[in-house]
Amino acid sequence: MQDHGAHLMLELFAMYAAAKLAAEVFTRLRQPAVVGEILAGVAVGPQALGWAVPSETTHLLSELGVMFLMFGVGLETPPPALLRVGARAAAVAALGVVVPFAAGWELMRLFGETGIRSAFVAAALVATSVGITARVLAELGRLETQTARIILGAAVIDDVLGLLVLAGVSSAASGALDWRALGFTAALALSFVAAVALIGAPALNRAAPGIARLHTPWFAVAVVLLFGLAWAAALIGVAAIIGAFLAGMALAEATGEEHALHQQVRGATELLVPFFLVNIGLQLDLHVFAQTQTLALALALTLVAVLTKLVGCGLGAWGLGWRGVLQIGVGMVPRGEVGIVVAQIGLALGVIGQSLFGAVLFMACATTLIAPPLLRPLYHGGPSR
Repeated sequence: MQDHGAHLMLELFAMYAAAKLAAEVFTRLRQPAVVGEILAGVAVGPQALGWAVPSETTHLLSELGVMFLMFGVGLETPPPALLRVGARAAAVAALGVVVPFAAGWELMRLFGETGIRSAFVAAALVATSVGITARVLAELGRLETQTARIILGAAVIDDVLGLLVLAGVSSAASGALDWRALGFTAALALSFVAAVALIGAPALNRAAPGIARLHTPWFAVAVVLLFGLAWAAALIGVAAIIGAFLAGMALAEATGEEHALHQQVRGATELLVPFFLVNIGLQLDLHVFAQTQTLALALALTLVAVLTKLVGCGLGAWGLGWRGVLQIGVGMVPRGEVGIVVAQIGLALGVIGQSLFGAVLFMACATTLIAPPLLRPLYHGGPSR
């Protein structure tokens, strides 16, 4: 037991220390800190030093990290600000799903894969991991720009649409597609998002004076709401991070920008988010690329993943100027843990094998690393839309 405890402490020390060291180095090199933190995961992971390996503990810390990250982003996003870009965000999300899925399907067919295997890989291309983009935008102080609002709104809608695509593909893999269940899931997910934004946020705003008089700190109330809505989101099939984001958004107007809660959440985020980023690096398995065809497929998937989000989401953002189009297109590129989860489901169902899983894993990590360096120059200089 003592040896296990010592090993766990070594893992936590290695992950956190490596993340912060890499973040410092990359910041000094004027590169996004998130890239350094992800690469730190590769360095301390099983592919290099072997000081940390993917486990239930690292997964739990990663989940907590991304939930607090998205909760903090939600705190900076009042519902009216998000609703103002709703139509544009819906267009970005819809095209950001259709274009990657169609292109991914065609690419897999060119590589000689079957219909259902092609569908699973295409579903992984649909995903968007907005946690990485949100982290970069927060570092740059650009969360309040119009394009950032569109990216966040599109990510919420994208998650609902991606859920439906994944549900459909999983049903088809099991032998039958239940359209009624699919429609019910869609209605439930959309109702959940609408209820939190349109009913929950105003209710919390009215209750704020009463909550302030409680002996329980605001931070404790916020954490209860965070975990409650994350659980509710997971229960209906939407990613838990969407529930966390909505919890923050519901509290955005109730607490105000200068409220102590914001500082407390930033402290929790600073503690937990590095584990989320390092965990992405831990999962990158380089051994599967010993086969030339797997490497070629991984590179092709990555190229298609980047171009289809740029084209699809960029078309949805048409009319915002070339800089705005590129900001939104690049902001929606990272697949991160969302793409990995889709691949894991396909692997668990026996639809895809280790080679395809490795190719998708490479794509998810590569798109996560590619986006931050491209976002920084797009938000530096020129007007902030």
